[in-house]
Amino acid sequence: MERTPFGAARDGRAVDEIILDNGILRCSLLTYGAALRGLVAQGRRGPVDTVLGFDRMEDYEAQDQFMGAVVGRYANRIAGGRFTLDGQSYILDRNDGENHLHGGPAGFFSKVWKVEPWGEYGAAFSCESGDMEEGYPGRLKVSVTYCLEGGALRLSYRAAADRATICNLTNHAYFNLNGHNAGGAMDQLLTLHASCYTPVGPGSIPTGVIAPVEGTPMDFRSPVAIGARIGQPFRQLELCSGYDHNWVVEGDPGTLRPAAVLEGAESGIRMEVETTLPGIQFYAGNYMAGCPAGKGGAEYGRRDAVCLETQFFPDTPNRPEFPQCVLRPGEAWEHETVFRFSVTH
Repeated sequence: MERTPFGAARDGRAVDEIILDNGILRCSLLTYGAALRGLVAQGRRGPVDTVLGFDRMEDYEAQDQFMGAVVGRYANRIAGGRFTLDGQSYILDRNDGENHLHGGPAGFFSKVWKVEPWGEYGAAFSCESGDMEEGYPGRLKVSVTYCLEGGALRLSYRAAADRATICNLTNHAYFNLNGHNAGGAMDQLLTLHASCYTPVGPGSIPTGVIAPVEGTPMDFRSPVAIGARIGQPFRQLELCSGYDHNWVVEGDPGTLRPAAVLEGAESGIRMEVETTLPGIQFYAGNYMAGCPAGKGGAEYGRRDAVCLETQFFPDTPNRPEFPQCVLRPGEAWEHETVFRFSVTH
């Protein structure tokens, strides 16, 4: 594990960059937000950096895209910034209109995490969230381990609390398998191992329905170019300006199973996503316009990358019909997500 200074946050907190390199993959991580800043994989014509990121700390603090960060305590949205647990109501900070998004305005994405080496090609990040921080009950201890295993990057999440709370962690990396500076990502092929998704209403809050993808532009059970149907007159696409929805991953939650496949036609890079979590948010970068200049001065614009965020469903604390994410004292919140890389010929 190579560790070098990356800069300092506005409040003076020192931020380091961590490099993991096993000769097959090379990944860059930051202690700020435990963020994935870069991920270099072998393509048909040489190495390709597949993850968007920035060269300066001030750009990480200026952007509002959660670029590469671990987000929590609750990834995705909670309606109205409120939920009830064990008969008690909790009010969260609202940072997405009337809703709470990705842990609030001072969520895990803005923390400077501690980091230690993990095995031969890994790094273990850790942080704490205090009782009632951003409105959440309980003191939460979190660790996220990034580990290179051949052509795969494994993320292992663990959390424990001293009081009943809710927990939902994910990584918000932006992928373009043709290169972080390749421009539009809509020609990439996507497969989602999901026959159902959770439709949303205004504010991107789920309606509570689990709907079949059959016969709709939400059907990615076979490889489809992301941009092929994104402009169709389909209400769900209109509500979110494109794809920004949760799909229900086939198989049993808690078991590591296939969730998605992304393929870059130009680079030949294929990325398989596996997870133990019940859902995956596919976001097509609809609101990326206005990003600061990226690595090497690259321009990042609308739909230049996509996110595949493994997760519990949005607004789960207010939807008893969804798989629940309550964490109680003495329990461990443990989940894994694997990004597995190969080259197509």
